Amino acid sequence: MSAETVAPAWMHEQITAEQYDGWSAEQCAGIEVVDGIVVVSPSASIRHNRLARILANALDAAGGAQWNADTDFDVRLQDVPLTNRRPDVVVYRADTIDATPTRPEHVLLAVEVVSPGSETTDRTVKLHQYAVAGIPFYWRVEQTPTDVPVVYAYVLDPASGRYRDTDVFTGVIKATAPFAVDVDLTSVL
Repeated sequence: MSAETVAPAWMHEQITAEQYDGWSAEQCAGIEVVDGIVVVSPSASIRHNRLARILANALDAAGGAQWNADTDFDVRLQDVPLTNRRPDVVVYRADTIDATPTRPEHVLLAVEVVSPGSETTDRTVKLHQYAVAGIPFYWRVEQTPTDVPVVYAYVLDPASGRYRDTDVFTGVIKATAPFAVDVDLTSVL
């Protein structure tokens, strides 16, 4: 039996925002949609999930009443063709907690934790897509052979519509933007 006969049709056909919005949370879990095509994400490692959770907790606490930070939900980058990304951590305006879908204008910071298989997507593709969508800040967390994470921070340059490098943090983040936050990622070891 070939993969085409087993795989559901939605894995081979472009879907619309309306179709996607009708899917259950279970159907949407573990996938992203890029240019209307469903992209299945492999399960993340425990270390990956722990890094994301530690970052989300620290950003949530540091964001005060204006900003929330969470993991694992869609950000609708565009409706046509549908592009939904699922950053590992999203810092979004607290007053948009019930907005569905979450839009780039709700988001202050998107964070991706790079894993084997996501290198090009997280380092290049999402960097470009989040910038085009207008998300002001992007952080990329690299897991290293020494197990001390390195975080690359970017800020959107409104004139060029591209991200520019701002800071690199090894193990411990002491960021001032998008707001002050200190977090020790070496506790993941």
